Amino acid sequence: MVFDIRSNYAQPGDIAQLVTPRGKSFLVRLVPGERLETHRGILYHDDLIGKPWGSQIVSHLGRIFILLQPGLSDLLRETRRNTQIMYPKDIGFILVMMGIGPGKHVLEAGTGSGAFTTALAFAVGSQGRITTYDMRPQMLQLAQKNLERVGLSDRVIFKLRDISGGFDERGADALFLDLPNPYDYIPQVREALKPGGFFGCLLPTVNQVSRLIIALQRENFAFIEVCETFLRYYQADADKLRPTDRMVAHTGYLIFARSIQQHLHEDEEDVVTDQSQASGNQINDTDNTREF
Repeated sequence: MVFDIRSNYAQPGDIAQLVTPRGKSFLVRLVPGERLETHRGILYHDDLIGKPWGSQIVSHLGRIFILLQPGLSDLLRETRRNTQIMYPKDIGFILVMMGIGPGKHVLEAGTGSGAFTTALAFAVGSQGRITTYDMRPQMLQLAQKNLERVGLSDRVIFKLRDISGGFDERGADALFLDLPNPYDYIPQVREALKPGGFFGCLLPTVNQVSRLIIALQRENFAFIEVCETFLRYYQADADKLRPTDRMVAHTGYLIFARSIQQHLHEDEEDVVTDQSQASGNQINDTDNTREF
C-alpha cells in the first residue's frame, strides 16, 4: 500500500520518504532485501520496515535521514516528466473549486506526464475513478508508469484518443482540460458532464481565456470564474521571520464553470413564476439565510 494512514509504522510496499537534515529528499518503495544507495551512504530496506514514521535513520556512513510518509506534494515533485507539470498551488485550488473528493468520477484530457492525474487519483480515493485521455502514446505510457510507481494506477483508466470525437463517458462529476485549445471541445465536454457538473481548465494567455469564455457561454455554461494563484514562502526562523527571496507567482489562468440546462443571462433580474407570489406576496431576502 502507498498511503496507509492507519499505520504508524513503515510496511513492505509503502512508499517512504527519506529526508536529510538539509531537506534533500529520496522516495523509495520499501521491498524486503532491497537497498537505497545515496551520496550519504547506503540504507537497507529491512532496517526501515517496521520503524515508526518520523524515526531517525543512519546510513552505513553514519549520515542521518528522517523516515517519513510522503505527502501528495512530495509525490508530484518527484513525477518523471517530459513536459511542464502543474504546480501544487494550482492543483490544490482546482480540487477544492471542482468538488473533487472520495467516490467522484472525473474526466481529464491532456494527461501529459500524469502529475495532475496523480492528484486526482489521490483525491477520489479507492471508490472513485479517473478517466484520462491523451493522443500522444509516449506521454500516456509515461503517465501510466508514474501512476504505477505511486500505486494509484488502479484508480485510473487511460485512453489513447483525440477527444474531438467526444468522450465515451456520460454523467461525469467533473471534467478538466489541460489542452492549448479547450474552446474547440466544449460541446464534447457538455455531453460528458452530468447536469450541474464542474468544468475546469488551465491556460497560459488571456487570448485563450477570452476564446474559452465565449465557447462556454455558447454551450450554456454559467458561473464562469477566471483567477490565478500566488504562493509565498517565509523563512522559518523565529528570530528573523521574513519572506524568502523567491515566490511562486503567475503560472497560468484558471477557469471554472458549471454546466446548466438553459442559457443564463447575467443581466436578467430574477423572475417570480409562482402566480400567488406574483399577485401580492413579497419575498424577504433575509429568508434566504438559514442555518444548516
